[in-house]
Amino acid sequence: MSKKNKKNQNDEPKAAQEEVLNEETVEQTQETVNPEPDDPEKKIADLEAALEHEKKEYLFLMADFENFRKRTLKEKADLIKNGAESAMRDLLPVVDDLERALDAINKGGDLDSLKEGVDLIYNKFVKYLESQHVMAIDSTGKDFDTDVHEAVTMFPAPDPSMKGKVIDTTIKGYMINDKVLRHAKVVVGS
Repeated sequence: MSKKNKKNQNDEPKAAQEEVLNEETVEQTQETVNPEPDDPEKKIADLEAALEHEKKEYLFLMADFENFRKRTLKEKADLIKNGAESAMRDLLPVVDDLERALDAINKGGDLDSLKEGVDLIYNKFVKYLESQHVMAIDSTGKDFDTDVHEAVTMFPAPDPSMKGKVIDTTIKGYMINDKVLRHAKVVVGS
């Protein structure tokens, strides 16, 4: 045999061994990368458990939301029910002063002191309204504005410059925070 043939014969077993080793390595790698599929029943059980967990989480969230909704509705109802409480509490001193004035009138007190007392009560009440951001609408002599005025009647203007202007205010109008609380009832010049 020639040296070349001997060399090829010696190489054949090594190549075969390497080929067998390579096949075993490939099989082992495939097993770790693509392990045998788990038992289908186990997969179904795992999925059912995950679904049950998600259902519970969903129900907890829905219950929390429902409690939040009920709580906010109750708070809103309480605000509406008791919203005027502080306003009414601050009006009580004015009512007390009016009762004292009525008592003084019934006892036949001095007319000038009664007038002065009623003026003080009126001023106190106007200051309270201002503290609540309620302001009287200044109307007489102003241009007629349908946003803040309500025309009760049209009257011939005493002079041409008063046409379309408010000649007289029969009932004062009031605004609260730049919103009309009550329109002023006015007489407009025509």
